[in-house]
Amino acid sequence: MSSRFALAAALAASTILAAPASANVFRWANDGDTNSMDPYTRQETFLLSFNANIYEPLVRRDTQMRVEPALAERWENISPTVWRFHLRRNVKFSDGTPFTADDVVFSAQRARAQGSNIQGVLASVKEVRRVDDYTVDFETTVPNPILLQEITNWGMMSRAWSDRNNAARPADLTSREENFATRNAMGTGPFLLQSREPDRRTVLVPNPNWWDTPRHNLTRVEFNVISNDATRVAALLSGELDFVYTVPPQDVERIRRSPGVSIMQGPELRTIFLGMDQMRPQLLKSDVQGKNPFQDVRVRRAMLLAIDVNAIQRTVMRGQSRPSNLLYGPGVNGFLEADDVRPAVNINEGKRLLAEAGYPNGFGVTLDCPNDRYVNDEAICTAITAMLARVGIRVTLAAQTRARYFAEINAPRFNTSFYMLGWTPSTSDAHNALYNLAATRDGARGVFNSAGYSNPRFDTLVDRIAVETDAAQRQRLISEASQVLRDDVAFIPLHQQQIVWAVRQGWTVVQTADNYFALRHVRRGQ
Repeated sequence: MSSRFALAAALAASTILAAPASANVFRWANDGDTNSMDPYTRQETFLLSFNANIYEPLVRRDTQMRVEPALAERWENISPTVWRFHLRRNVKFSDGTPFTADDVVFSAQRARAQGSNIQGVLASVKEVRRVDDYTVDFETTVPNPILLQEITNWGMMSRAWSDRNNAARPADLTSREENFATRNAMGTGPFLLQSREPDRRTVLVPNPNWWDTPRHNLTRVEFNVISNDATRVAALLSGELDFVYTVPPQDVERIRRSPGVSIMQGPELRTIFLGMDQMRPQLLKSDVQGKNPFQDVRVRRAMLLAIDVNAIQRTVMRGQSRPSNLLYGPGVNGFLEADDVRPAVNINEGKRLLAEAGYPNGFGVTLDCPNDRYVNDEAICTAITAMLARVGIRVTLAAQTRARYFAEINAPRFNTSFYMLGWTPSTSDAHNALYNLAATRDGARGVFNSAGYSNPRFDTLVDRIAVETDAAQRQRLISEASQVLRDDVAFIPLHQQQIVWAVRQGWTVVQTADNYFALRHVRRGQ
């Protein structure tokens, strides 16, 4: 091992707790933290995935991404707009409190409360009603054929625990709020929170009273935040870590060739894209005064023509991405290759469009970008900065940690003018991306439409998609809605990234296309 990587390994070792060799202690790392133990504070894959080890939904996904019973053991439609869920009996929260219908009703109220970032999960739900202790009715505003898929990531919380600890509503991460649920957790799931050191280490231990039959054989789980790529990889190669969730593209081949470790790689449902503020009459972060250049489709099209996603795939992602011009990709219901058409890069046409729009000398704007959330996120934004300069758009890059970044773009008034975001449709359906990212914001839909994009025709199509049960007609509506977005250049999609994990020999983990890492599937040995 080179001196550089030996030093990195030593640094990593100083952050990781030692454990008895005989114990099944699973030590893993990511480049960023989960930011909160409250599963309602951010609609973000890593936070939801981590907290899903503690908090469980009514229905969950199995290793093949199929919906299966969890806290609800069965369900049926008792009318076109009413779903009845029969709850699993004898389930207890980890403090011994029984899980009942009251907790489901409370969780629905909390998911819609101020500070929650997961309102979209219940967007189609008019009311959640207790029928008896173990029966709950969900009444939707219109028939919803994908309700089950929409609630697979919505964990149930205890009314009693939340009330007792003054956590009946989520703390608003956008304003840096905290409450008891921010650093503490108490669910029904396979693991318990033992200790929490934000931005450093979180320790979980098995829940001895979990209702399900454990498939894992873990005795302790140590999650470490190691932001430096070289340090994180060196810790894996030296044996200080058993698993790395975010593997830098530049290190994939070196890890693949190293003894005792292996790479797990597959396509992810997440799409990375750029958004532009089309709402304000004047941008917050630009040198243009008195108007908003992003409200002109010619400016947005010029940007699309300047960004070379194939070059990003080759040089930044090292082949580990799929260039795209849609907000959803392969593996998502509704995706058609024929819909994913992107115009070729054309710098001269981009300059012409900018001049025609009244910006012959271009303009300046700030690009908000995370540096610890997506694969090579800051490097992608750096490349985009150079590409847009070719048509005259001067970009100031503001790369920041995910906590600061999400506080900006998820603020009530969206403190951003130009931003990068990634989105995984939790339902594995195109409607989820269209509804949450591009529909006109009304308090429920468009929750993550930080661009403020609005098109009545698009909204009508999205509403029809939500209730259409004929598969062929629904596909036509999805394709038409996506064509509206492409014509408007409402967003600039970049690519679907690859999931790349690294694991030491002797451990079995399960990788799924939603990039959820479920500890209940982790085992030492086969």
